[in-house]
Amino acid sequence: MSLDLPRTEPRPDHPATDEVRRRLEHARITRLAQLKALDDAGPGPDDPLTSHQKEAIQRALKEIDDAVARLDRGTYGICQGCAKPVPPERLEILPHTRHCVTCQRRAA
Repeated sequence: MSLDLPRTEPRPDHPATDEVRRRLEHARITRLAQLKALDDAGPGPDDPLTSHQKEAIQRALKEIDDAVARLDRGTYGICQGCAKPVPPERLEILPHTRHCVTCQRRAA
């Protein structure tokens, strides 16, 4: 069950939606470039390290896409663990995060 709740009023400390979209798109483009680099220079799909790196990048891409969906729904920046606002500093560092630091520690 998701605690992805709609916001009823804008957060003044929340970055502008366009800025967030740009950050997420930059993160997405970076991950896609990393995948391409692994495909172009990697020793092959049977290499466990390359395979692990590709899986991690694909998970990050999914998280980025999920963050864009939350942005579209108006729930971006709300922790899915406790339903409280994620601090803007955390969102700046990790724009696709879905949890505050406390809830992320619990989930790990």
